[in-house]
Amino acid sequence: MKINLINPNTCIGMTEKIAASARSAALSSTDIIASMPTHGPESIESAFDEVIASAALLDVIKQGEENQVDAHIIACFGDPALDAAREIATVPVIGIAGAAFQLASLVAYRFGVVTTMTRTLPASEHLLQRYGYQHLCSGVRATDIAVLDLENVADDVYRELKAECERALFEDGAEALVLGCAGMSDLTEKLSADLKVPIIDGVCAAVKLAESLHQLGLKTCKIGQYGSPLEKAFDGRYQHWNSNKNITKERYI
Repeated sequence: MKINLINPNTCIGMTEKIAASARSAALSSTDIIASMPTHGPESIESAFDEVIASAALLDVIKQGEENQVDAHIIACFGDPALDAAREIATVPVIGIAGAAFQLASLVAYRFGVVTTMTRTLPASEHLLQRYGYQHLCSGVRATDIAVLDLENVADDVYRELKAECERALFEDGAEALVLGCAGMSDLTEKLSADLKVPIIDGVCAAVKLAESLHQLGLKTCKIGQYGSPLEKAFDGRYQHWNSNKNITKERYI
């Protein structure tokens, strides 16, 4: 199968790092196609960043559809533009936060989330509510480590992340930990060895869910909420969407 792995920011190093993590988890028969927008913020650390990045992300979803990929993964813990992406996609679109929550709930009674910036805590809490996992989450903690500092993790950055993970375990009562940033994906093995608890990275979790859906022959339902957008005129920088002619109906309905 072919997975369109999308880093919604414009940092090339982060895209390469996320792709390496995804490939380490994927089956040998799975082709991980790493992609990213050509415009937008270099990191996503606020609601403003997310909105700007979302429009560019949808362009990458459209490109993946044209290349007939079998699934899309949005590799940002905010799961930006997820509903919109599912409207224009014919195959599953998986956000890494939702994927991580699902797997964490299977291996622990209560899990904690350790993320990057304090200002993103409300976004993580909102996602827990949206997916229905708030009652299983012991708490969300922020490290105030900038996203781009995770591209090449220095020793002091790792110590800071590990310390916050320990607080989540010993103060909040977490039994497993979800890493709240795609840039943390390569730290799963080391943290798991140091902390002796399940550590869930959403990138790898999303890859395995995508593979499972593909093997089961399950695709996004195109009736109701995730039906194709209504055709209409788009102006200015969004004129390229005028060529969208309900491709979902042509391929799967």
